Amino acid sequence: MAFASDLRTRRAAMTACFQANALTPAGLIVDRVKVEANGIEVFARSKAADARCPLCSSPARRIHSRYVRRVADLPFGGRPVRLRLTARRFVCEHARCPRRIFGETFAGLLGHRARRAERLEIIVHHLGLVLGGRPGAGLARRLMLPVSNDTLLRVVRRRTMRPDAPLHVVGVDDWAFRRNRRYGSIVVDLERRRPVALLPDREIATVAAWLGRHPGIAVVARDRGAGYGEATTRALPRAVQVADRWHLMENASAAFLDAVRGAMQPIRRALGATRIDPKLLTAAERLQYEGYQRRARADDAVLGMACERLTIKAIVRQTALARGTVRRILRGEHADVFRTRQSSLEAWLPILDAWWVEGCTNGAELWRRLRRQGFQGSLRVVADWATRRRRAEATELRQIQRAPSAETIAKAMTTERDRLTKGDAILVASIEAAAPDLAKARVLLERFHAMVRRDASQELDPWIADASPSPLAPFTRGIVRDRAVSSGAAETALAARRVDVRVGGER
Repeated sequence: MAFASDLRTRRAAMTACFQANALTPAGLIVDRVKVEANGIEVFARSKAADARCPLCSSPARRIHSRYVRRVADLPFGGRPVRLRLTARRFVCEHARCPRRIFGETFAGLLGHRARRAERLEIIVHHLGLVLGGRPGAGLARRLMLPVSNDTLLRVVRRRTMRPDAPLHVVGVDDWAFRRNRRYGSIVVDLERRRPVALLPDREIATVAAWLGRHPGIAVVARDRGAGYGEATTRALPRAVQVADRWHLMENASAAFLDAVRGAMQPIRRALGATRIDPKLLTAAERLQYEGYQRRARADDAVLGMACERLTIKAIVRQTALARGTVRRILRGEHADVFRTRQSSLEAWLPILDAWWVEGCTNGAELWRRLRRQGFQGSLRVVADWATRRRRAEATELRQIQRAPSAETIAKAMTTERDRLTKGDAILVASIEAAAPDLAKARVLLERFHAMVRRDASQELDPWIADASPSPLAPFTRGIVRDRAVSSGAAETALAARRVDVRVGGER
């Protein structure tokens, strides 16, 4: 009986030792484990009997002293694990070695002065790479890995290896050190998909100097601005310049949006939103309408000066308007009457109309009823709707109709027809009937996007011929200009497969 009891005790001890050792990285001996409500603390030490001096590499066995290192490790059972490693200081006995005392290193287990085990550091690094700072920190908290967003970014920067191989295909784009304040340039190795340089500014000379130090670059993917193209031509005249796919599709969509802005007057006439009765406006809408009238007078003054052959610089000097504002006015880009945006009441309008017909015309009561139905908007939204509806009925005038914003119209026109609501489909049909050039531009935009996605470079010349007389003509002129600086006829639309990487961050 005594022998059986002793055997069971040994088996239990061996099982506990195996389980404790399974918590720690290989190469450590677990002395004891302390389990608490807020985590697990493992007391461990190294299995090695000696250590090598970091200077002379001679083995040392003489121990000078000991100290404790506190290291975070992978969680276990939903609890964070903390290692308390007993590290030793050794005395180097080599007579000619200047280092007399050195600390024990745990190679492969944790780095020099590291506060996390190497296997935990790898997971933190991958979280930072995939999710970034704030989202990665949120997931790390759920995984019981207490790291902050700044720590994730520091780990990514520290473990980023500089490529030793020569560069062949790179991407150059803007980089925001501080958005709307300070910008630089980022250079990305598109073959290895990693950044290689952050330049302090966006000057042509800076980019050209950096590219000149890497003569082996054969392909440069850039945005469609003239600055990076000129820098590439100056530093690498034989390199192929490529407008990457994201910029091509984004610029084409921006060109279509400019075409919609230029056609807002016929669109307003088609929608019956050209006449505005100030009596039907709320206080906030009246302020917007007065601002629109001031802008309309400024637009007329700028257009009158342009008819007198004044330059943009002279118009800016006389009107005190920004140069970009004057240029937009001369291009025909006029602001909308109202800052139209998607209203939170859109889905609730049928219910409001039914209650209004039943006799409930109090804005607060309508808002309370909507809240009981699940409406999340504020009282002011419902009160403004009730005020406008009440004024329209009191003056016996039809309710004011707002023309949607250019962004809303462009989004509706470029959305697939089977995904539009009935109201949006009627809106798009009315706009295309009033502005047939916009309908042609939409078809051309869809053709261009499909061409770039399929990498059908042979379709580029027919598309340019069809789009040149359309509202997308400024974009086609830019494409022709890009091809002039490229070494191949179809290199502009190359990025569908060879350079399918977004370079840059602020999108």
